[in-house]
Amino acid sequence: MKNISKYKIDKTILLPIIIFAIISIITLYGANSILPSYMNDLYSKQIIWYIAGFILAYMVMTIGNTHIYRLSWFLYVIGILSLIGLFFFGTTINEATCWYEIKGLGTIQPSEFMKIILIITIASMISKFNEDFPNPSIREEFYFLLKVVLVVLVPSVLTFMQPDTGVVLIYLLITTIMLFISGIRYRWFAILFGICGIFIFLVLGIYFINEDLFIKIFGTSFFLRVDRILDWSNQSGYQLENSLSSIGSAGLFGHGWNKNPIYFPEAQTDFIFAVFASHFGFIGSVVLLGLITFFDIKLIMLAVKTNKLVNKYIIAGVTGMLIYQQIQNIGMTFGLLPITGITLPFISYGGSSLLSYMIAMGLIFNISNENMRYTN
Repeated sequence: MKNISKYKIDKTILLPIIIFAIISIITLYGANSILPSYMNDLYSKQIIWYIAGFILAYMVMTIGNTHIYRLSWFLYVIGILSLIGLFFFGTTINEATCWYEIKGLGTIQPSEFMKIILIITIASMISKFNEDFPNPSIREEFYFLLKVVLVVLVPSVLTFMQPDTGVVLIYLLITTIMLFISGIRYRWFAILFGICGIFIFLVLGIYFINEDLFIKIFGTSFFLRVDRILDWSNQSGYQLENSLSSIGSAGLFGHGWNKNPIYFPEAQTDFIFAVFASHFGFIGSVVLLGLITFFDIKLIMLAVKTNKLVNKYIIAGVTGMLIYQQIQNIGMTFGLLPITGITLPFISYGGSSLLSYMIAMGLIFNISNENMRYTN
């Protein structure tokens, strides 16, 4: 029987997370002047979420990845049930029913945890498929891909109905990246991108030719989401204009901590980078971007060094998720990408998202220290 020995944390991964926590807390505190009065304690709540997150990461490290991989389908079922439950017990905020309200704790968003569950489930599926079929035929790959599509389709449909298009995009991105490095034939990706291209062409064709027909087919909610995405290139909108003004006026060193000359909504989540840039200017932004880049590179290097394939898939899914959200969130504050409501990992306020990232980090720590965790 194996016993847990003294655990050695990979400090080059842990230290950036601690710095992210400090940056997140001081930025949220500094945003108080442009946040509604009932949000003035977000920084203290973020401290609590970070403490809970580190506890969760430790629990994951204690359990071990092997046991978690074995529970992948159980976790998947729990995740699906939590998404279904939103239609009956969910709390609606800004016309989206994505949360459960827990008195005294705030809200919990199941789709954030579903991202991590999907990574675990798909990694386990790919690993088992590679073990069972070392040299799969086209037919075997096809049936395997159908299973993966079904596994991803169920939470994607449920999340889209909430509605939360941004998270659905993350589901699809995670799946694509993990399959891409799985060793399956690349022709499947050509077929996939071709089908997606045709679908997008048809959807946009109907959107531009006949808006009424588009609404009849896809509904008003989807029309508004497409309209919001397509409008980003005009760099119009109250949030974006004020975000650009706040960042542009900050100069090299910023306006100073806790000084927010320009107001914009969702400063605590979607536009947290704009708040940070306003406080600390170009120099501070470069430092933060450098830290994010260093952190991502460390994860990529870990994936390269890891011999166990299932662990490579886990790291690929987590890293792909983080990089996409980082690029999307920061890009939309500059008007380079559409505003989709995707938060900046480890920096934006949010209990569910932060806890899900810390669970992922627990998996990452286990992978990086797998040979040091147990002794006979």
